[in-house]
Amino acid sequence: MSPPPEQVLDSRLASGSPPRLTAPRRNRGGRGMHHHRYGYVFAAPFLACFALLFVLPLGYAFYLSLFKNQLVGGTVFAGLANYSRALTDGLLLAGVGRVSLFFVLQVPLMLALALLAALAIDSGLLRLTRLIRLGIFIPYAVPAVVATLMWGYLYGPDFGPAAQLAAKIGVTAPDFLGNTLLLPAIANVVTWEFTGYNMIVLYAALRTVPRELYEAAAVDGAGAWRIAWSIKVPALRPALLLCLMFSVIGSFQLFTEPNLLQTLAPTVIGAGYTPNLYAYNLAFISQEPDYAAAVSFLLGLVMVIISYVVLYLAGRRSRR
Repeated sequence: MSPPPEQVLDSRLASGSPPRLTAPRRNRGGRGMHHHRYGYVFAAPFLACFALLFVLPLGYAFYLSLFKNQLVGGTVFAGLANYSRALTDGLLLAGVGRVSLFFVLQVPLMLALALLAALAIDSGLLRLTRLIRLGIFIPYAVPAVVATLMWGYLYGPDFGPAAQLAAKIGVTAPDFLGNTLLLPAIANVVTWEFTGYNMIVLYAALRTVPRELYEAAAVDGAGAWRIAWSIKVPALRPALLLCLMFSVIGSFQLFTEPNLLQTLAPTVIGAGYTPNLYAYNLAFISQEPDYAAAVSFLLGLVMVIISYVVLYLAGRRSRR
């Protein structure tokens, strides 16, 4: 018969040896398994929606891109013929180059404006910061269709305010919908729409920075500009990278603005002005859904490659 636990503990303490503490045994086959099952149950609705709305359409589009519709013989298996055709398609390559130029022109300006707005609001030097923050964010709440129609009216060569003002003072109005200024005009619309969204993301990231860092820098004699450059901007690198990734995807998916402005500038915005617009025209106007699926897959591959390059360069710079 073994002695009671109290006597064993007293004897160990009297001898000077530490007591042995044993952790309670877990019921491996009980609650742990139930907790795992509950996790799957909660994740099941998202997984089902993800499969139905993303995985299955993506798989069907890839399946569709492997076929080709011919006048003689109907739909036949084409393998990678649609992809090889897309790689030599002049309209598609021109559209990719155009949105790449759009990305280079628009994204740095938009992120710079969003960063300046977030830093200004977070500085505490402005009055009515809530009103200013709301005013910058409101354009993002405006639907892209409405925003494009509004700016299309402002850009109008015959009825726009700029054209009317130029006619009154006897000068030639800028041709915002011409071949030279159309891409910057679209970039202006997108910048007006999404600067507020990126500002909110950056401002939310700034609110997570400990205030003790600012106080310590102020004690060391750092001014507002020094604190912003040496503390706030480095702390915003993950948020800036997130905004940059969203901007890469958004730039190569540019569709609504050129599609609506096409009626005002039909000679400038053609069927392949952007890759997304080209895929749309292939699928619903030219009745080539198989080739449109291949174009969409290649566009997605381009976005993945560019996103990976951006992440790699950002990670390599942060490790230095």
